[in-house]
Amino acid sequence: MFPCSNLSENKNISKGLHLIYEKLYLKFGPQDWWPADSKLEIIIGAILTQAVSWSNVEMAISNLKDEKLLDIKKLHQINENRLAKLIKPSGYYNMKAKKLKSFIDVIVNEYNSNLDAFGKGKPEQKRKELLEIYGIGPETADSILLYAYQKPVFVIDTYTKRILSRTGYIKKNISYEKLQAIIENNIETNQELFNEYHALLVKLAKENCWKSSPLCEECPLNKHYEEEKYAYC
Repeated sequence: MFPCSNLSENKNISKGLHLIYEKLYLKFGPQDWWPADSKLEIIIGAILTQAVSWSNVEMAISNLKDEKLLDIKKLHQINENRLAKLIKPSGYYNMKAKKLKSFIDVIVNEYNSNLDAFGKGKPEQKRKELLEIYGIGPETADSILLYAYQKPVFVIDTYTKRILSRTGYIKKNISYEKLQAIIENNIETNQELFNEYHALLVKLAKENCWKSSPLCEECPLNKHYEEEKYAYC
């Protein structure tokens, strides 16, 4: 039983979500996320970060930079096997190479190699297009939309579910779409806010809210619960 799981059933989720954000921002400050030099690098990172730590993704991207391959046309021309070897640090590299090539093919064939052109349109339409590309699921699609194209969509990941389930707001098995709707309906629709909020949740998960043996006593939300007695940890 986590200290933050013994909560009141009568919770104001909108107020709680705002207070969680304020407490995390006060503790950790701005996260300046996504760490990348270009839109293409953000997209590559979003695809490669599936099921692997960010440090591994950085190594894979560094390999691409060393070969001067952070370019749509060069990535389109490169042999898939060679690409897989370059991104090997990201894990599942053969599959991820195919995913990258699939995305690049769409940009080249349908958008004349223009990444900016792909981003034009409503978020829901762009999301639908991304989900039709091999290997791109909801989290990756939303990461691309939020961080590369500044679309106001909230990214849901394992960390978000973990933290909000431990605070008592959601059930662990909640669907991606339902949790996304809960958050988006209870905080302002603002790309910068969505960006910072998601990054702060990731930071908390890495610093305190571990999958096992979480550091609850040191958690800024746990301290806030003890001090203010709000209906979350």
